[in-house]
Amino acid sequence: MDGYSDFVFLNNNGQVYTQSFVYDTIQGITTSYNKEEYAKALEEKREPCYLPKISAHILRHTFCTRMCEQNINIKVLQDVMGHRNIRTTMETYAKAFRDKKVEAVMALNGAFKIS
Repeated sequence: MDGYSDFVFLNNNGQVYTQSFVYDTIQGITTSYNKEEYAKALEEKREPCYLPKISAHILRHTFCTRMCEQNINIKVLQDVMGHRNIRTTMETYAKAFRDKKVEAVMALNGAFKIS
């Protein structure tokens, strides 16, 4: 497919899953979960905690954000995400990088004595 081969996930016919199939599957999973959550919440007399709408693109963002949180090298992350320009990676995931910067500065708090 478009010059790519050796896919991990293939359908029963050995074909790559379509974007619409993946989307429909994710929606089916979240719908099923939310129905079960509604029933449990009703039984337990509490407000249900529903899953939000999820897409493959949201999962991609989540993956990249978690990689940022693990301090992965930004050039490696750019390559993994398939961004041609590092600017795309940095601008899209700036908040995750900013949060790690704050965490790093807080970890240093009190480590240095200024006289």
